Amino acid sequence: MSDVLDLTRDLIARKSVTPDDAGCQALIAARLQTAGFAIEWMRFGAVDNLWATHGQGAPVLVLLGHTDVVPSGPVEAWTSNPFEPEIRDGVLYGRGAADMKSGVAAFVVAAERFVAAHPDHMGTLAVLLTSDEEGDAIDGVRRVARTFAERGTRIDWCITGEPSSTATLGDLLRVGRRGSLSATLTVRGVQGHVAYPDKARNPIHDAAPALAELVGRRWDDGFESFPPTSLQISNIAAGTGATNVIPGSATVQFNLRYTPNWDAPKLEAEIAALLDRHALDYTLAWHRSGEPFYTPEGPLRAAARDVLTTFAGAPPEESTGGGTSDARFIAPLGAQCIEIGPVNASIHQVDEHIRVADLEALPDLYEALIARLLPGAG
Repeated sequence: MSDVLDLTRDLIARKSVTPDDAGCQALIAARLQTAGFAIEWMRFGAVDNLWATHGQGAPVLVLLGHTDVVPSGPVEAWTSNPFEPEIRDGVLYGRGAADMKSGVAAFVVAAERFVAAHPDHMGTLAVLLTSDEEGDAIDGVRRVARTFAERGTRIDWCITGEPSSTATLGDLLRVGRRGSLSATLTVRGVQGHVAYPDKARNPIHDAAPALAELVGRRWDDGFESFPPTSLQISNIAAGTGATNVIPGSATVQFNLRYTPNWDAPKLEAEIAALLDRHALDYTLAWHRSGEPFYTPEGPLRAAARDVLTTFAGAPPEESTGGGTSDARFIAPLGAQCIEIGPVNASIHQVDEHIRVADLEALPDLYEALIARLLPGAG
């Protein structure tokens, strides 16, 4: 078996469900330290974060990933145990096989190979790993980025190994992500009997016109390669369960995925003004998951496009779609960020998997990118 396959299997076998790292980062740190990387542990709360660097000065290239995984769900639903990696017909199965223990393993192998071949490379090559990407993302890269900002740690380029490919390895280059903003809206009414609506106030009826305006609004027409901003209602709860009682309150949860035309404060103010126009008696609690980021044309994007074209046989789609990633915390430091990783069709699913051929190609892809971006490597 190849080095990257061995390491990926070792990582999958560690049940690192958020935020428990289960020893994944210690295993990786030992390897990188042997390869000549300086190791810094940044543990916040229950979250392990690893910062490993080789070289010094600019440019600073960071390989960003996470060692935590989502829960497997019922083990019996899987064809094989999700934490006992198994290869069937050229495909590796296990929780984290695609998201993203394969990407992490490939980063490590690529970094080892690169510094072995170019021990005196220009600039700094860094690996940043967290165990809190799939969870609340409070004490992971968000907290690390705050620490970096406080001490002036510079990052020029960041490559996140999230599974971004759609059908074949390298067919998509993620060059940005939409912002994500969630809200819990509570509308207060007056509980009463449905036969006497004049003695009550129905919060569902009060909220309905405002919600219709929220979901019917066209927030913008998109931005560069970003699709238009969208608002989706995810949960509505009200009532006692009885059919003859007008509820006293209604709770609505919704999320916005938004373009760089907006930021969280502007959206929050816009929505509060809309609710005020409808004269609702309400409270509104916000959760800011992350602002949008976008990497314009430049050395990072050009290098990635060229490398992916070589590996995939055609230029990649350059996209800002999908959910969020930890790159949203690195971009505000002034870094340009892209995402390149394996096929994402099975992530978070039962029988999550990656083709072994793709896994074995990943270190070559990342090493080629590193060599393009750190000048003077020779």
